[in-house]
Amino acid sequence: MRTHRWQKSSYSGEGNACLYVSAPDGATIRLRESDEPDTILTTNPTALRALIRSAKAGQLDCLGEG
Repeated sequence: MRTHRWQKSSYSGEGNACLYVSAPDGATIRLRESDEPDTILTTNPTALRALIRSAKAGQLDCLGEG
């Protein structure tokens, strides 16, 4: 099994809910949360940029409503 070099987000602080990112090449980005380290989301820079842009614009706020 290949080991990825994970970097902890600077916004995670020192708590247990930390986000880690790994970018082994320019085309792939992997994300994982410290609570579920075996669950890895794989995406690309374009899709991640669109997700972040949508979150910042508040377009995802309705997803938490139930």
